[in-house]
Amino acid sequence: MDLLTVEALERPADDAALRARAAAMPAASPTDALLAGGTWLFSVPQPHLRTLVDLTTLPWPAVSTTPAGVTVAATATIAQLVEQLPHPLVQGCAEALVGSHKVWNVATVGGNIALALPAGPMTTLAVTLDATAVVWPATGGETRLPVADLVVGDRRTLLAAGDVLRAVELPSSALRSRTALRKASLAPLGRSAALLGGRIDGDGAVTLAVTAARARPAVLRFPAAPDTAELDAAVLGLEADGPWFDDPHGTPAWRRAMTRRLAREIVEELT
Repeated sequence: MDLLTVEALERPADDAALRARAAAMPAASPTDALLAGGTWLFSVPQPHLRTLVDLTTLPWPAVSTTPAGVTVAATATIAQLVEQLPHPLVQGCAEALVGSHKVWNVATVGGNIALALPAGPMTTLAVTLDATAVVWPATGGETRLPVADLVVGDRRTLLAAGDVLRAVELPSSALRSRTALRKASLAPLGRSAALLGGRIDGDGAVTLAVTAARARPAVLRFPAAPDTAELDAAVLGLEADGPWFDDPHGTPAWRRAMTRRLAREIVEELT
């Protein structure tokens, strides 16, 4: 879709230029937007926008290995992530995006997380692996926080105007764990109505990430594989933090039921 109100496309030359430009973004009346893949940005009208600030020309390595794990640049495309980080959970979450490989070649990891759609599969990937978001605040400096805390609701994050999601850090300990993924949707190629990721660590601890069925991601942790009663109680206990998500892709009651079912399947597979 053409964005007919956009008057300028800016391409910062380096990190310093980006940070200076991001710090100048207006908060009260947002007319500027950071542009990564743009697969959502260009899919709907954006009549308030006047300027796009393109991040994709910055020389950020898509995927890099560190002593602590793997760092994924926010501008890494889904295709780059799949190619450079061959991990079953990465592949499964990419396929949950339900987009063609043309979309994979444009959509970015950071864009998917920052958009904060409940069904965003890169959020599922990050939360399942206890990923950390590296954020450059518009006020300067750098902050780190769990991706599970960064996304606070449907299309809502803790990112303020001018804040840049620079990267996502995946810890090596989580990447070594065995993982599983389950999805439920109303159509074979439909948007996820419940998308759950799970992992079991070397000490037997089990982590479940509940996404799509909730407005924000939820994390369930167990010191050992839970039995059915314990697992069901944990899933139903999520209601204390707010209702199940409700939109044309699934009713709250159905999403709750699917979450219970998929959680059981994940625990069974992992154990």
